[in-house]
Amino acid sequence: MPPKIKFINTNNSTFFATTRKRVEAYFTENGISRHANRAMWMKTIFFLSGYCFLYGLIISNLFGPWVMLLLAILLGTFAAFIGFNISHDAIHGSFSASKKVNALLSHTFYLLGANPYVWSISHNIVHHTYTNIAGHDEDIEVAPGLIRLDKDEKVNKVQRFQHLYAFLLYGLASLSWVLRKDFKKFFQKKIGQHETNGHPPIEYFNLFFYKFFYYFMFIVLPMLVLDLSWWQVAIGFVVMHLVEGLVIGLVFQLAHVVEATHFPLPNEDGNVEEAWAVHQMLTTANFSGKSGLAHFLCGGLNMQIEHHLFPKICHIHYKELSKIVRETAIECNVPYLENTTFFTALQSHYRLLRLMGKQAYQEQTAVKVLV
Repeated sequence: MPPKIKFINTNNSTFFATTRKRVEAYFTENGISRHANRAMWMKTIFFLSGYCFLYGLIISNLFGPWVMLLLAILLGTFAAFIGFNISHDAIHGSFSASKKVNALLSHTFYLLGANPYVWSISHNIVHHTYTNIAGHDEDIEVAPGLIRLDKDEKVNKVQRFQHLYAFLLYGLASLSWVLRKDFKKFFQKKIGQHETNGHPPIEYFNLFFYKFFYYFMFIVLPMLVLDLSWWQVAIGFVVMHLVEGLVIGLVFQLAHVVEATHFPLPNEDGNVEEAWAVHQMLTTANFSGKSGLAHFLCGGLNMQIEHHLFPKICHIHYKELSKIVRETAIECNVPYLENTTFFTALQSHYRLLRLMGKQAYQEQTAVKVLV
């Protein structure tokens, strides 16, 4: 097993200390909490109410198949927004100062068919520590063998087209998450290179109970009460998850897999030759920082720089914190990566996929010809 990675403070090690001091001063001087405010609670009520309302409309059996399909698409988007805005903060422990409130709201992750305990390990611990490091950060391993992001990985013929089929895989990722990934990760001995060392007994119960409860509510019950055939229900379920997966996949990929972000490898001693915070700045990018709509929908995940530096602070504050982080980064000569809009980030992501797939394959083939 590879040695545990250490981040060596070779330079710019004062960046995070200065940033943290200024952020703490911001909350103290303005007399505000680091956790949810009124606007955050209003968002929470809106997304949860909208999700329940859409589900109720579908299960009411008052509409025809095409209307219910449209409602399923909307339900998939609301599921993604609940994940972004509520579950994500709660699992990080940043939604509320109360552990009980965070624990309760983390249960909203079950509405997506996902397991908050597994996510807390793979995302909070592994992804946030070893961001964009191949073999450690499983969040960038969308589909091994199909998506290539590691420059040291040999390009295969299929990966020539990854810039075309990657977006379909993002949609399929939600289905995989609900039906397969949580089970797989739960019973792995390690996630990335992080050893799980067993799980509390209650988490075995939670995994199976809530999974099967989700299957009942979204597959079995619709088959029992709706005037639809089983295959129509199946189509609605799949379409809902294709939309949910695409929305989730794009938001996460545009934060870490764009042209400017780095994919560093440990040195010969198994260390990363940067301070941890500087590593986060090199591997993470913001998008749509000035868009009120993006802030409302993405739950601060369009401000991933601030999130990675301060995951214990509620995302409702990230827009203001970005001014502090950007200013300090400039002073300390640390990169602050951002795309001005969602579409410029999407274009950058597309170009990177093409560079790591088609163009890399052409270069690899040219070298073989020369040899």
